Amino acid sequence: MLEQLNKCYICPNKCGVNRLNKEYGICRADNNIKVALISLHKFEEPCISGKQGSGTVFFSNCNLKCVYCQNYKISQEGKGEYITIEELADKFIYLQSIGAHNINLVTPTIYTYHIIEAIKIAKKNGLKIPIIYNTNGYENIETIKKLKGYIDVYLPDLKYYYDEIAYKYSGIKNYFEISTNAIKEMYNQVGYPQFDKDGMITKGLIIRHLILPNNLDNSKKVLKWIDKNIDKRVYVSIMTQYFPCYKAREHIEINRKLNIKEYNIMENYIFKLNIDNGYMQDLEDNEEKYVPNF
Repeated sequence: MLEQLNKCYICPNKCGVNRLNKEYGICRADNNIKVALISLHKFEEPCISGKQGSGTVFFSNCNLKCVYCQNYKISQEGKGEYITIEELADKFIYLQSIGAHNINLVTPTIYTYHIIEAIKIAKKNGLKIPIIYNTNGYENIETIKKLKGYIDVYLPDLKYYYDEIAYKYSGIKNYFEISTNAIKEMYNQVGYPQFDKDGMITKGLIIRHLILPNNLDNSKKVLKWIDKNIDKRVYVSIMTQYFPCYKAREHIEINRKLNIKEYNIMENYIFKLNIDNGYMQDLEDNEEKYVPNF
């Protein structure tokens, strides 16, 4: 499968570069896996983190260029270390051994082929906990189809409804159409969330959305689409942890945190929809605490 990186179309950017020959596309990744942090993470949704934590693997590099990325040190600046497929498989087993409720693959898109091979090895060596694909949502359906049978839980963002906002803040085109088509395929594979006796998710789809200041109409349109097009049993996770970092200060309209008025408007709007399941973060003063120390 890795031979397909000789003309990389793994994500919707479809750069067509030969990653096997150290040619770099938008994501700046080559044919090696690069990770920034592997640890137990306790700041995910309750059904993911539980009491012991989610076994997170934070991959370096990204196929988006979000100006407000909280993980920019790894997504944009590429901080991290190279590991082999075999070493990644060993890390999955290690996380399971220290009590992780699941394996949480954060920004995995550009390493999908490597991840599939690592999962095969890890399962042969005793990996049993659920595997979560934690993505920004900008995915090719063809790539997602290759993950069928390997991923138990899909955790995609649905960031934007308006393409002009997606291009302005993340440098991409056709985000909404591409991401919603990918999300439908994810649902076709894993369905609505299922939980064990302790309330931990074992299979299913959870859709995330981050509310940006001064962009409430975008959020409303995203949530309305979910309400009208996705199974009511699917969970929606609404995040309010935005704070300006990286290049966000170059955009005055998002150069602040969400305020209480915006929070209340969105909370009231959600109650008017028929979204029955999910989470909405409280508005806090110290959103920075959710960002791991890379």
